[in-house]
Amino acid sequence: MSQHTPKLFAGALIALLLAAGGLGYWKSLHDRLPDGLSMGNGRLEATEVQIASKIPGRLAEVLVDEGDTVGKGQLLARIDTRTLEAQRNQAEAEVLRAQENYSAAQANVQLRQSELLLASQELKRVREIFQRKYASQQLLDQQQARYDTANSAVVAARAQLAAIKAAIGAAQAQVAQLTSEIDDASLRAPIDGVIQLRLAEPGEVLGAGGRVLMLIDPNDQYMNLYLPASTTGRLAVGDQARVVLDALPEKALPAKITFVAAKAQFTPKQVETRDERQKLVFRVKLRLTEPSAVPQAKPGMPGAGYVRTAEVDWPANLQ
Repeated sequence: MSQHTPKLFAGALIALLLAAGGLGYWKSLHDRLPDGLSMGNGRLEATEVQIASKIPGRLAEVLVDEGDTVGKGQLLARIDTRTLEAQRNQAEAEVLRAQENYSAAQANVQLRQSELLLASQELKRVREIFQRKYASQQLLDQQQARYDTANSAVVAARAQLAAIKAAIGAAQAQVAQLTSEIDDASLRAPIDGVIQLRLAEPGEVLGAGGRVLMLIDPNDQYMNLYLPASTTGRLAVGDQARVVLDALPEKALPAKITFVAAKAQFTPKQVETRDERQKLVFRVKLRLTEPSAVPQAKPGMPGAGYVRTAEVDWPANLQ
């Protein structure tokens, strides 16, 4: 082995270390944010809507699968309503029966009113002849009793009519309640979105609030950042922002600030290190302004959010 070999090896090693150091220094300069920009790590999220059963029952059918795009008002699933429909039929029959009783009660009121009118007229005639001494006190008392009885009969008939009318209202309310529950058994999409999870299958018995599907709104995607007071004090709702996902580092997604917390909190547990979790920060919400422009961006992807704390231009990689 030549005596110059160790020197050559040492020289090559020094040159390699210098090159690595120079590359690291260049990268640190390249990655360093310009003055007036701040960033924080986060995860892309989307508005989630739980599609759940309002009433308990057996799940009859689920009409969508995970990944399906659905429109607002579209039928997604249905709870078995045969028991409710039978109860509604019974309540409707009660309404008809009460309405028939109401008609009969109206006729009874008219009859009692006619009897009261006749008793009133006879009482008037007896009083007149009693005053002329042609009728006895006993006859007057008997006619007064007939009048009082007829009057009480009218009061009772009217009370019965009011009770039947209330019964009709109660039966109709029962029909309306059961109709509402039957309508609630049809689970419909409250928004346009994409089915993210299918949580129940036909045949399962669900309680009130039992979850069937999870729907996300791909047009409402956002990222929460947790930034120090020195940064959030210079931010305002409506300011422009940028989101860069780890899976799409070459694309800066335009966003705007839609929320800045008014109260500090400790950094959430999902932050990696314990030291960082001990810091007080403010939550800042960045909402994508054009989520449909980059369909590759999916909720759950980690990345970074960038905000401006001064009037500076976005660098080329964040344009």
